[in-house]
Amino acid sequence: MSHHFYPAQQLYYNGESQKSTSSITIQSISPATSHPLANVRSASHFDIDAAISSAASAFPSWSFTPPIIRSRILLKAVSILRSRSDELAEIETHDTGKPFSETSTVDVATGADVLEYYANLVGGGGLNGETVQLRDDAWVYTRKEALGVCVGIGAWNYPLQIALWKSAPCLAAGNTMVYKSSEFTPLHAQFLAEIYTAAGLPPGVFNFVHGDGSVGAYLTSHPTVAKVSFTGQVSTGKKVAASAAEGMKYVTMELGGKSPLIVIEDAEIENAVNGAMMANFFSTGQVCTNGTRVFIPEGSYKEAFEKRLLQKMEFVRAGDLMDPKTNFGPLVSKVHYDKVVGYIKHGIDIDGAKLLYGGLDKPESIPKELKAGFWVKPTIFTDCADSMRIVREEIFGPVMTILPYSTLEEAITRANATPLGLAAGVFTKDLNLAHKVIAKLEAGITWVNTWGESPAEMSVGGWKESGLGVENGKKGIEAWVRNKSTLVDMSGSVGTVFGETEG
Repeated sequence: MSHHFYPAQQLYYNGESQKSTSSITIQSISPATSHPLANVRSASHFDIDAAISSAASAFPSWSFTPPIIRSRILLKAVSILRSRSDELAEIETHDTGKPFSETSTVDVATGADVLEYYANLVGGGGLNGETVQLRDDAWVYTRKEALGVCVGIGAWNYPLQIALWKSAPCLAAGNTMVYKSSEFTPLHAQFLAEIYTAAGLPPGVFNFVHGDGSVGAYLTSHPTVAKVSFTGQVSTGKKVAASAAEGMKYVTMELGGKSPLIVIEDAEIENAVNGAMMANFFSTGQVCTNGTRVFIPEGSYKEAFEKRLLQKMEFVRAGDLMDPKTNFGPLVSKVHYDKVVGYIKHGIDIDGAKLLYGGLDKPESIPKELKAGFWVKPTIFTDCADSMRIVREEIFGPVMTILPYSTLEEAITRANATPLGLAAGVFTKDLNLAHKVIAKLEAGITWVNTWGESPAEMSVGGWKESGLGVENGKKGIEAWVRNKSTLVDMSGSVGTVFGETEG
């Protein structure tokens, strides 16, 4: 994998790249090699104010642009995204450490799909209101109106996809946006902004700034901002939501999870193993919906499951990220590497979990030039207990915990025994039973006999501490509009209780 160094990353507002007035520079680091990728200029308060002002100035015109015109512009952006898919996927690979085999088939495609979905939705009347006839001479009509200037704050695991998942419904609904990417994965922002501009998006409709949490905090508390959409960890999300609440801002929170995957004894071993591997090792385990608590029937089924799982671990291939055979990359940063390794060490030394596979070493298959990167082995612990820290806390890395159970009701009760509720799933041949289990699981995103797919048509969001609101699907755009109801009386006279009385 060759070394790349990108130009200095500036800000973008009012339809063009803008130089930061801040003296703070953040260095973006390659996860695969630990070499620098780019210098990123953080935004000052002056810069943030300018970006928000740009968005505020653009809002009146954009919000009154007919939905079909907005749709055509966004569909042009979709076309550009897809025509540059490989280029953008390679950038995501450099930035996140994901294999090109993944970014080229998932990250760009699923972002473009959501933009296309919302462009078509609003172009086809998806924002139309309702009309209610009250009586012959009175009726009510409703309008779905844009909110105003919105802030999107993205996470580092799916940079371009998340930027599109937030900006697509936002812009389609007639809002304008100031977006802040994670300081760990900032390279997509400039490219996305330029694509929107090339598609015909007016200046100020989509803007972005760079910076750490302090930049996000200033954005969230800004009085001009009408809504904040945040993706990230629970502790940060609580702070963002609290800050937004002070200004009565609309919020959407997509936060973390510690999701259960329940395998029922009649499930095909091969399917259950494939599902568990996808739920733990795809994207090197850096997926908020990962099913890291794998509940397996105790006894012979568990033995067979673990045997097949170990056989298939050879197909997890770490290596040159541009090699199409590679399907497992490094962790995103040194900070996150230290966190994940710390959890693995805790699982071995303190939790006392049985290490079935992996551990503290780096994968043997990575080339010499990648040894300095943030690589960790996919790791499996078995015979885990619910009280263990590796079972209770979100690790956000390739660490599977296997939890034996004796009865299905017990497994469901234990699966729900968490303050988080992002995702859950079940594997079984009995679809009637699957629906009954899903109905009892306390999570906003659920799967039956699969794991992880999240198409544009599917509204997704967490329960409990895993989030507020949903993204994607028809329900998703409701978070970006406000309702206005109007009652029209055509009787020609106004009733009143303040008329003259007789006598």
